[in-house]
Amino acid sequence: MSLVTVDDVRAARELLRDVVVPTPLIRSRVLSEAIGGPVLLKCENVQRTGSFKIRGAYVRIARLSDAERARGVVAASAGNHAQGVALAASMLGCKSTVFMPVGAPLPKIAATRGYGAEVVFPGPSVDDCLVAAQTYAEESGAVLIHPFDHPDVVAGQATIGLEILDQCPEVRTVVGAVGGGGLVSGIATALKGVAKETGGHDVKVVGAQAKRAAAFPASLAAGRPVRVDIETTMADGIAVGRPGDLTFDLFTELVDAVVTVTEESISQALLLCLERAKQVVEPAGAAGVAALLEHSYAFRTPVVVLLSGGNIDPLLLSKVLRHGLAGTGRYLVVRCRLKDRPGALVTLLGELAELGVNVLDVMHERVAARLPVEEAEVLMHLETRGSDHSEDVIGRLREKGYTLTSS
Repeated sequence: MSLVTVDDVRAARELLRDVVVPTPLIRSRVLSEAIGGPVLLKCENVQRTGSFKIRGAYVRIARLSDAERARGVVAASAGNHAQGVALAASMLGCKSTVFMPVGAPLPKIAATRGYGAEVVFPGPSVDDCLVAAQTYAEESGAVLIHPFDHPDVVAGQATIGLEILDQCPEVRTVVGAVGGGGLVSGIATALKGVAKETGGHDVKVVGAQAKRAAAFPASLAAGRPVRVDIETTMADGIAVGRPGDLTFDLFTELVDAVVTVTEESISQALLLCLERAKQVVEPAGAAGVAALLEHSYAFRTPVVVLLSGGNIDPLLLSKVLRHGLAGTGRYLVVRCRLKDRPGALVTLLGELAELGVNVLDVMHERVAARLPVEEAEVLMHLETRGSDHSEDVIGRLREKGYTLTSS
């Protein structure tokens, strides 16, 4: 028998009834047209604390005994889990301590403190934080609230699945981001459990992992949870090196597939969410949309895609948007050689104006070992109307005799 059942999910939903916001399900016209059927976005980015994490954190802490809550709770997190634990603990009258990595985004630190947690910075990585949190729990008696590998946490996250069925009974596929696996395995528990009880249609559940931090494909191939070395990814919220034991078992039993997505797809997905759906989403929260952009052939419609979080540092948002614009050909960086003589730069900028290009930034270099004495070089950041326009700009400038290279 599964360690988490649909009845557990229903009980969790009752616990959360006056705690979480039933988040909206909105249709995406652009994604629907792209894959040839209805695509809807489940907006957990507008949930309390800005992500789904409050669901599992609250259920876990609410089910502690009075004596356990009196000792306080502790967590390790770079952001969303930290905020979920801090708010849940505050609502339940429980002290919380959260270990966050040095260099964590300032808005996430401020929000975690604002929800009432004591924040400690033990080292540069989440692994450092987890070790410190475990030590703190052993020494203080505080209860460690795991971000995904506990039945109560999974049951809390799984309540999203029941909401989806209420809002879109005809759903055929649900796609969501995967880090440790609690979110997607929980949703699969709810959907498959209801289908088994009612004899209803089967709903496919697909997980999306950042290609640079994909532990589940290796673990599924090995038949057990294995640790992988993860690379730096903009989707830091799902950068987990090893699946949980519980979540791996649930995932293996209930989740239909896992796909990986590139950094380029994630940035383009985030741009699409902001520009076309008017939803502010963090990179990890956009992984499901990235999966549709990269693997559209794999999904039966109607598809519900989880926007699992919206906690993004404004500085990172500007970088990711620039990355997404570059991927769609609307942000172009080029180096251009020109004669080092009066008026040469003005002439070049005039050519760009005639081509309908917006020049965002120019760096002019006249003295460098790689440059002939009679030449200068400019590095330009340009805003264009898309890939075709970018190619036209490069081609036209080369026709006019400029030595031009993409940078």
